Amino acid sequence: MSSQQPTDEPVYDDRVYRSPMAIVTGALLLALIAWLCGDAVVRGSGNTPWFALAIALFLVPLTVAFTIRPAVFANDDRMRVRNPFRVIELPWAAVDAVRAGYSAEVLAEGSKYQLWSVPVSLRERKKAGRQQFSRRGGLTGKGLAAPEQPGAAAEPQRAHADRVVDELRELAERGASRAGAQGSVSVHWSYEIIAPAVAGAVLLIVLYATR
Repeated sequence: MSSQQPTDEPVYDDRVYRSPMAIVTGALLLALIAWLCGDAVVRGSGNTPWFALAIALFLVPLTVAFTIRPAVFANDDRMRVRNPFRVIELPWAAVDAVRAGYSAEVLAEGSKYQLWSVPVSLRERKKAGRQQFSRRGGLTGKGLAAPEQPGAAAEPQRAHADRVVDELRELAERGASRAGAQGSVSVHWSYEIIAPAVAGAVLLIVLYATR
């Protein structure tokens, strides 16, 4: 009697990539919107409370969309990119490249998708380059490279976005041949973000038109 063996290793929990600075910024902005609009609703008169509610309805989903919401989820089979207004599912077999230039992005099936949750900092990249150069000993007074300093770290210094892209690229290369990594890219609009923002904008237009 023979038993069928699984062709792939089990898929482990997703790795999640988010921007802590964006989350903090989003939380502060939401607190500011709640304070200002809440005060206008409680203390305002006439149409002021309605304007405050419309502004909050418009700004809150946009704030969430561009700060707290963006994330990249990656496992052995696929990557899920959650951008402000879309969610992109990318099986590794469909991914052509993951790269970081002035922004982090993934290329698949002739399209390019930006990774909003992996911001590229040119300043951090230059700083990492200087640190790596310094660990190798820098330049001598004659403009020649000095010997590498004893005890220098073997691991090269890398900016955060570059490290994330390296990890995603490694997952893509390792997982492309897996049975669970086959398929096409799928894109879904995030109507839970779009609908309230549009409703807030429409309400503002109506209020301005009828004041």
